[in-house]
Amino acid sequence: MSTTPVIGVLALQGDVREHLVALAVADAVARPVRRPEELAEVDGLVVPGGESTTISKLAVLFGVMEPLRARVRAGLPVYGTCAGMIMLADKILDPRSGQETIGGIDMIVRRNAFGRQNESFEAKVDVLGIEGDAVEGLFIRAPWVESVGAGAEVLAEHDGHIVAVRQGTALATSFHPELTGDHRVHGLFVDMVRENRTAAH
Repeated sequence: MSTTPVIGVLALQGDVREHLVALAVADAVARPVRRPEELAEVDGLVVPGGESTTISKLAVLFGVMEPLRARVRAGLPVYGTCAGMIMLADKILDPRSGQETIGGIDMIVRRNAFGRQNESFEAKVDVLGIEGDAVEGLFIRAPWVESVGAGAEVLAEHDGHIVAVRQGTALATSFHPELTGDHRVHGLFVDMVRENRTAAH
């Protein structure tokens, strides 16, 4: 068995290419995923930023939403950034009509909580489980987590708001580490995928 995990990036909308690059730097084989058969071949999956309503509708359209939910329920390691965080929430505070989530993390998320596009900002974030300096977090129309259930662990906060959460094999950040050149969060996720594979064999 190859030790290099194969990690997909849900390539329906959003900053897919940057995640593929970050995962490759973090020592994974990275490939875009759009269809159920591509999803079946990966050891882990990144759900990128973008527009959560659009990603949700396209996932249903491409027939990948149900297989995604099933695999996440079965323990597929998954990492969501920004809109991806919204997609992994069991509950959205203010969903758009027809907006569905994959679920997987017992948390309630507020969309665009940090403001609009022109209120985007960078901030240093201390993330539990990542050694060294604080992570450079890029927040673009970012959500925050209003509350988490008993199973979810808060990994980071910014200005008193939860911005990174982990529950089992699921990880989510409000910010975009793939856009900053700091690939340690992707490294953490690749390690999670590796551990999960080892446990499964």
